[in-house]
Order: sequence, then C-alpha cells, then structure tokens
Amino acid sequence: MPVVLLLVVAAGAISSRPNAVAQQSPVSREGASLRGDAQPLPEDRGANGLWQDLKRLHTWASMMMIVAHPDDEDGGMLTYESRGQGVRTSMLTLTRGEGGQNVVSSDADDALGLIRTNELLKADQYYGVDQYWSRVADYGFSKTIDEAFQQWGHDRVLYDAVRAVRLNRPLVITASFIGGITDGHGQHQVSGEMAQEVFSAAGNPDVFPDQIRAGLRPWSPLKVYARVPNYSLGKEGMFDYATGKWAPVRFYNYITKEWSTSVPSTDVVVPEGAYDPLLGLTYVQFARQGWGFQKTQNGGGYVVLPGEVNSDYHRYGSRMKSGGSESSFFDGIDTSLGGIASLAHGDTAFLTAGLKTINAKVETAIAAFDPAAPQKTAPALHDGYLATDKLIRQLDQSSLSASDKANVREELDLKLQQFSTALAAALGLQIDALTTSEKSATQADTPPLSAEETPAAVTPGSKVFVRLHVFNPAMGNAGPAARLVKTSLVSPVDAASSVERLPETKSSDGARDAFFRVSLAANAAVTRPYFSRESTEQGYYNVDDPRWLNESFAPYPLQGWADFDYEGVPIKVGEVVQTVHRIEGAGSVENPLVIAPGISISIHPPAGAVPLTQTAFSLSTKVHSNLDGRAEGTVHLDLPHGWRSEPESTAFRLKTGEEEEVSFKVLPNKLEQRSYEIKAIASVGGHEYKDGYRTVGYPGLQPYNYYRPATYRARGVDVQVAPGLNLGYVMGPGDDIPQALEDLGVHPHLLSTEEIASGDLNRYNVIVLGIRAYAARPDLAANNSRLLEYVRNGGNLVVQYQTGEYDHSYGPYPYVLGRSPEKVVDERGTVTLLDPKSPLLSWPNQITPADFQGWVEERGHSFMQSWDSHYIALTETHDPEQDPQKGGLLYTREGKGIYIYVAFALYRQTPEAVPGAYRLLANLISAGLHP
Repeated sequence: MPVVLLLVVAAGAISSRPNAVAQQSPVSREGASLRGDAQPLPEDRGANGLWQDLKRLHTWASMMMIVAHPDDEDGGMLTYESRGQGVRTSMLTLTRGEGGQNVVSSDADDALGLIRTNELLKADQYYGVDQYWSRVADYGFSKTIDEAFQQWGHDRVLYDAVRAVRLNRPLVITASFIGGITDGHGQHQVSGEMAQEVFSAAGNPDVFPDQIRAGLRPWSPLKVYARVPNYSLGKEGMFDYATGKWAPVRFYNYITKEWSTSVPSTDVVVPEGAYDPLLGLTYVQFARQGWGFQKTQNGGGYVVLPGEVNSDYHRYGSRMKSGGSESSFFDGIDTSLGGIASLAHGDTAFLTAGLKTINAKVETAIAAFDPAAPQKTAPALHDGYLATDKLIRQLDQSSLSASDKANVREELDLKLQQFSTALAAALGLQIDALTTSEKSATQADTPPLSAEETPAAVTPGSKVFVRLHVFNPAMGNAGPAARLVKTSLVSPVDAASSVERLPETKSSDGARDAFFRVSLAANAAVTRPYFSRESTEQGYYNVDDPRWLNESFAPYPLQGWADFDYEGVPIKVGEVVQTVHRIEGAGSVENPLVIAPGISISIHPPAGAVPLTQTAFSLSTKVHSNLDGRAEGTVHLDLPHGWRSEPESTAFRLKTGEEEEVSFKVLPNKLEQRSYEIKAIASVGGHEYKDGYRTVGYPGLQPYNYYRPATYRARGVDVQVAPGLNLGYVMGPGDDIPQALEDLGVHPHLLSTEEIASGDLNRYNVIVLGIRAYAARPDLAANNSRLLEYVRNGGNLVVQYQTGEYDHSYGPYPYVLGRSPEKVVDERGTVTLLDPKSPLLSWPNQITPADFQGWVEERGHSFMQSWDSHYIALTETHDPEQDPQKGGLLYTREGKGIYIYVAFALYRQTPEAVPGAYRLLANLISAGLHP
C-alpha cells in the first residue's frame, strides 16, 4: 500500500495552467497541476484545454499587466495573448478594490475587497492569467498621483511590484494606464508609473536587496507598453476626469525622464476582436464574460457582438532594437523555445541543440492533436518531457555561470510542468478531493458517484474525513497508460497533526477511491486573509504572514494529490479539498474546505452613535458554532466602567453550523461626547472566543471569511431628533444608513416596490432614498410622480447621492448632475455653511463647521452641477484646485413639503460613528416637522 505523506510546500502550489491557485514561488522540478476551483471552465477541460497547453508549450513568451483595481484590466488583450498566442500571462493588481462601490450587497471596505478579489479571480479564469497583488488598499477616489503616493508610499508600491516581476519573470510589461491625468484618477496613475519604473528597477540587484537575499533573482523585462489614451483627448487638450478640467497635452515617460507634447504613438495594435474557433467567440467576447463576474462594480456583464475590436498600445521602453510600428509586443524577441538559449552566455551549443529537440517533440504533439482522440499527443509529450529532463541534467553539468544556469533552469522547469499538465489532459487524468462523512469513509462498500453534503468548515483539533476520487479513463485498456503510483494528502500550512489512510481502498472501472482520516492540529490557524489593517484610514495592509505577499490568499488547509507514472514520466494532479452543499436553483456547489474557530462571535456594524439623552441602547451579537455536536455556552459583554447590560449574560445552545442572534440592552453611565469600547465574549467549555467572521460573497462566487474582533465602538453624540418620526426607507446598494437611523432611535420601514407603486406614502412624514437607489430600483423612476405628489402633500423626501440614472430632473424643478458628476474626496477640506440659520442646519441640531471634522475617506459623491433657482444651496466645499462645489446639500419647498438632495457621503461616516454625520442626518430627516 502506498505511503501517505504529509508534505509542506513553500509559498504556493505549482501549476502550468493559469490561475490554478497560486504560482508565485520559484518552480519545482516535479511537474504538478493543482486545481483550486472544483469546476474549471469547459474551455479548460479535455481536448480544448490540451490544445491551449500545446500552444503554451510551443513558446516561452511571457507578459505581465499592471493595473490599479479589479476591472481596470484589458481583458480582451490578456485573453488574446494567453488563449490565442500561448503566452504565459499574469497580472499585478495593486489594490483589491476596497474603496469602490457595491451594487450587490452592503459589504464595504475590506469585506468588499475580499469579494472583489474573488470576482477578479473568476474573471482571470476567462483571461487565462496568474494573479498577483500588492499590499496597498483602495482608500477611495483620488484626484492626484501625489495623494495616492502620500497614502501608499512610493517605495511600498514599487517594492511589491518589483517582487511580483522577480517572481514571475515576464519578458514584457503592459499597463492600462500611463501615469498621467488621462488615466482618470491618482490610483490609476500610480499603476501606470509603476509599470514603467519596475521595467528599470526589477533587474537592478541594488534595488530591494532583501528580496535577492531571500532567494529571488534580478529580472529585467525586455519591453514595456501602455494603452494609448484616447477617450480623454479633445480639441481643448487633455480632460482630467478626476478634476473635471482640461489641461494642455503633455505626457511623461518615466523611463527616459522626458516630457512630450504629442499624443503617444500607436506601436502595437492587439486584435481583440479576432475569432477563436475553439472558444466559438472572439477574444473580447470571451473576456467580457469574465469581466461580467465583477458584479459589485458593473452589476453583471452585457452582450458584446462579434466584430473588429482593436486595442492600441504605446512602447515606453525596450532593451531590443525597436522602432515604429510592431506586429506584436514580442517583435524582436525570439519567443520560440530556442530563444531560451538567449538567457545564457558562453558555450551554449548543447543548449541550442537540446531546445531544438524539445521543440520538435512539441511540434510532433501539435501535429498529432485530434480533439476526438487527445491521447494521440501523449507519446510526443512523453518524449518531450524526457528531453527536457535530459537537458536540465546537461545544464547542471555545464560550464555556464551559476546565474545563467538559474535563469535557464527556471524556464526549463516551467516546460517540465507544462509537459506534465498537457499529459494529464491528454490522458484524461483527474482527481476530486472532497470531505465526506465518517460513515461513508469507513463503511461504504461502493462509494456513490455523487458527492455528499458536508459542513463548510472544520475547527482546530477536530477530525475530518477526505475522499480522493481518482479517474484514469485508460485504466485497463491495451497499450501504454498512466499507472497510479500513490494518492496523498498535503497540508501546505501545517494544518494537520496526522493523516491516516483508512484500511480499504475502493475502486471501479477507471476510477479509484482512497479515504483518509485527518486530525487537525489543536493550534491550526484558521483560514483568513494573511493581510489586515487597523482601520480603513490606513492606506495599506499589514502583511501578517510574509510568505504569502503578492498572493491572492494563503493556501487552503488541505490538498489531495494523485501521482501517476506514464512510461517513466511522472504526472502529478491535485485539487484543493472541497466541501459540498446545495443551493436551491444552483444545485450542488463545491467550495474549498476552510478552518474556522469553534465559535464565531461578531458585531456588525463595528461602531455607532449613542445620543447623549439616551439612557439605554440595544446591541446585538451573532454567535455561530462550528463545533461538533451541540455547543452550550454563554455570551456576555465587557463594558466600560460603571456600565451594565440587561441581561448580564445570555445562554445559547447551537448545533454544528447553526447561528443565533443574542441581544443586550446596554445602560451607559455618565455618557459623554467620546468613544467607548464594548467587547462581546462567548464562553464554551472553559474557552473564550472574542472575535468572529462573516462569510462574504454571493451565489456563483467563491466565498471567503472576513474576520473582525467582536468589538463595538459606541460614540456618545450630542444629537436630537424630531419626535414622532415615521420613516420610510428605500434601500440602495451598499447602504448601512438604516442602522444609523436605529442608533438615533428611529425605526425605518423598508419600502417595497408595491408600496412605492400603490401604497399609502402619506403615512410617512419622511421618506429617505438610499445611495444609488435610482440605479438599483427601477421602480423609483417609474413612480417618481408619486414621490413628488408625496412631497406636495406635505412629505419630506431626502435623496442621498445618486449616479447618472438620476440625471433626468426627477426633482420638482430641473437640475443637472453632469456627465462626470463632481466628487469631493478630501475629507479634511473646509466646509462652508452658506446659511447657518437655515432650518436644515439649525434644527434640531445647530450644524457648525466642527461637524465636518473627523470624516473618513471622502466628503461625497455626485455633487450637483447646476440647478433651478427654486433650490437653495446650504454648503460649499471643494478639493484643492477644484471649483467651489455648492451642490452637496440642496433643498426646495414644494407644495406643503420639502425635497432634499444630499451628496455628502453619510453612508461612509455613520459606520465609523462620525458625530457630525449623525447630527446632519438627524436634521435632514427632521426637516418636515420643523415647528
């Protein structure tokens, strides 16, 4: 019986298929293919996947795109290069999009960053790229590159970019942005500058030498390109989208350090609209399917019709003789397998001859390719692997320098992996790694083909049973076939204390099952992001485990592997161990097994206001159990001195996977205008749990757990609210204002589509529309006349900031939001009150400039551009060099009621318990009841 090995692998799993899980570590001699997603795209399975493997084997071309946020990428170009040309393609995305909008859920900031990370990983499957990240965070819209560098630190961004390039070693760098004002805003500009700076910096061993000491080697890409700007150019010059102003045409090259007053030339045209018969789509069509998975930002994809689509790129630097128009990014670079010899100096005759032999084997495999019989390629792939292995041995024994040996070895090791992956596809070798029940693992004589439903998480110190289902369609057939050598479980993060193969291995024609009992270590780390930050005001993450810097996530806790031998060639296929659950409509869904704490206790949101006049407030915690059997325990609050809660503690009894909301009435003592920290603690079996997680994502997207301490920051605020408010609320996406209203003692009723269309709106003395509600709720536009009638009848309608869908004069009088609505992003900028005595600013709270201190991330979005004279502007604020913005708070009387538009980002401030935001919100909702 094969021996079960518990292995630990360094810094990521290895695969020659893009986006397998991670490919950020220096590669191994042993070819391996790890599948992270249990359901690869159909285009990456079977004969289709093999054909793309053959394309990649036939070249050593490689490129990396550098962008600022998820959805900035030129997906059509990436797909054309990866799937069309066989280029080893990767992408460095600086941020995880934490500061973006969310049209899907109320998740924001770091939780949104986790969702957007997984959205991009889903899109990457379509592009065919490996994904890297830096540690900087999207802190919101930035107007200048200087502001972005002030938040991030120039060297911090460059360090991460240099490390990614040294890890991946691309021949070509590309970028969506150029590092100038046509990029749209400051974070985009940083990514454009970094693409050019890293071209010069990554090959210099004196730049970040600690990376060299850690085992990386200098790497100098041969070329760097960026997209040619066009949408921001006009007869007035260059349009600065961030500031809304025109500027003279002026572009900077960060490599040559030269300015130019002419638009960058088009040096390469990428035909993204080219048709691929195996995909059955053009490259941009296929890429847009992936881009459409970034739903938090775009709400879902849209139909792209086939036809000519080109993407223009300008060359900013080259170490080759390059000039004028080029046919591709790789003009002048020998990207054939023979080109690998250019990495070495001296006597390379053996290398050239060996590469010629390998190339011949690849071309033989390509010629033998038959979609109906992909195994016909296997003999040539077998010989190509052995030829590569032979050349590596010759390389080791050669007189080449150590540096040249290392550089060539890197490429040959990649080819070994690509041969192994292609062989697995040609022979149809597969593995499914699934958690299973103890009964199925120990008592089933014939395991079913369908997977059983299992818990999504396990806990430190517990046991989990794993089924490895290995499929070899050629098993038992005549002729050469892959022979299963062993199956094993691997813990790349030291999660397991022991792995035991169960006595019986079950098998059937072409398939074999192996079962394992895994004992998780009592100190096994929970599956959580390897990065964290103290607050959203910090513009970058602290890396809690430096092994995983540049990775999407730390590895999942368990992997299943099957080792085959094909006539002397090793083939290793693996999968991250998955769990299975059913979702109505979607059916069975597989997600990676995670380790979670036995008890999760959480409070959301993590902060809120407590009016000084309030003698008590409610606080709810959510308790979730992952413990086996029934968990019995208590929850209590750790309160400031002199405070108490009713009850003092609450008991709970939860089955595995169950959760319960536990509420307390908190009675503060001598409440003042400052912050107070409250901690929730769950106790089970003598163990205390003080933090927890919530799973973020949505159906169709791989979930991830977002962790926070179970801590609540209660802020005493001197705020009054008009009595007797009956408030109706229309939810927008990413909207926590209803919780802020609860903090103020107002209980909002969430209005349904039917109530807006035909309900009695006059029963509410105030209706509030959530952010971007006109975009998320088409029923608003359809029933806008009812809302205006509500105002005329005496209602108070408060409209929070909206997007372009609102730019149709939905108010009682005309207004213009503008094609590019103004933003004020400097949260420290002065806010001038134009009429401090206005009822909206003086009752029931006197609003002063002090109420705009301590804001976070921004002042607001979608400041009104112009408006009818019936509207009254109450504030003025602006960013440096921005025109005065008076469209942040407008109101008008209409009939018996009042109509208010507020662009200030109250929704970002209230979850951070910013006092002034609560006081302004209280005034706006109270306006209709002013005496």
